[in-house]
Amino acid sequence: MFSIKKISAVMCAGVLALSLGACSSNDTAGSGKKEEGTGYPKKAITVVAPSGAGGGWDLTARSLTKVLSETKIVEQPLTVENKPGGGGAVFMAEYATQQVENNEMLFVNSPPIIINNLKKEGNSPYGYKNTTPLAQLTKDYGAIVVKADSKFTDLKSVLEEVKKDPSKLTFAGGSAPGSMDHLISILPAYKYGVDPTKVKYVSYDGGGEAITALLGGNADVIGTDASSVKEFLKAGKVRVLAVTSTERVSGDFKDVPTAKEQGIDAEFTIWRGVFGPEKMSEEAKSYWEKSIEKLVNTPEWKTEVETQGWEMEYKNGADFKKFLEEQESQVQQLLTALGMQK
Repeated sequence: MFSIKKISAVMCAGVLALSLGACSSNDTAGSGKKEEGTGYPKKAITVVAPSGAGGGWDLTARSLTKVLSETKIVEQPLTVENKPGGGGAVFMAEYATQQVENNEMLFVNSPPIIINNLKKEGNSPYGYKNTTPLAQLTKDYGAIVVKADSKFTDLKSVLEEVKKDPSKLTFAGGSAPGSMDHLISILPAYKYGVDPTKVKYVSYDGGGEAITALLGGNADVIGTDASSVKEFLKAGKVRVLAVTSTERVSGDFKDVPTAKEQGIDAEFTIWRGVFGPEKMSEEAKSYWEKSIEKLVNTPEWKTEVETQGWEMEYKNGADFKKFLEEQESQVQQLLTALGMQK
C-alpha cells in the first residue's frame, strides 16, 4: 500500500484512477505473500514412535495418523516411523540435537520422557523441555494387580504385608528399575510409609512378560498400566486391587476402587501426548495445535480411543506443558525416595 504522502502526491497530480489501480495491484501482491506464509505443511509428515511395533507409543502414533488422514484434517501424507532403543532415550538424543528445527517430524511419548531424564541409571540428558509439547491425547492409569486366586483382596492387605516384611512379596513390571512400572509398583507403598528401596521389584521386558510371570507364580503383584490388563480382568485371570486414578474408571474397571478410596494417596496418570521439535516455528506449532483440537472432537477419534481401550484426555499445548511440570515434581520425589535420582 502507498504511504499517505504518496497517495496525496498522486491525488494532487490528478491521476486518481492510476492511484486506485496501483493500490489494487499492491493489495493483490500483499495477499499473495500472505497465502505463501500459511502454506505449512508443504511436505509429508513423519510421526515417530520411539519404540518397536505394537506398543502403546506405536498404537498411539498409528491411531493419530490414521484419523488425521481419514478426516482430511491433514491433507499431506502422514507416515509412522518406529525408532526403538533405551525406552525412548535413543530417539530423544537424535531429536534434541539433529531434528531441533524439523517441523515435519513429530513424535508421541508418555511419562518415560520425564523419568528417563531424571533417573541416574541409563538416564537421558534430554526431556520434554527439549521439545515443544503440542497436546495430550489420552490417559491411562497405573494398576496394582494380583492373580485372581490370590489371598489379597484389597490394596491395604498387600501394603500391610509389605510393611511387616518388604522382602516377602515380589513385585514385577514390564520396565527397568526406576522406570514407569517400578514407580507405579512402589508408589502406594511409599505413600503408606514403607521404605521403597526395601520393596522387591523384578523387571521384565514388557508388560506381557510381567503378566506371564504373575500368572505363572513368579511374581506376587505387578504394577502396570490398567489398559494392558483389561482382557485378563475380563477373562477372570487377574484381580485389580487398585487404580491410580482420581476417580473410578468406567467400563471394565467400574468395580475397581482407586487407591485414594482405600486411604492411600497414590495418584499417577499415564498420559500419551504429541510433541514437536524444540525450535518449532510458530506457524507449525499453531497448525498442529489447531489440527489436534479438531481431531479430538471428531467421532472418528472417539471411536478409535474406545477401540484401543484408552480414555480421552485432551490438553492443549499450554495446559499440557503445565501438567508435565507437575508430574516432573512427582517423579523426582519418587526417584529421590528410591535413591535413583541423578
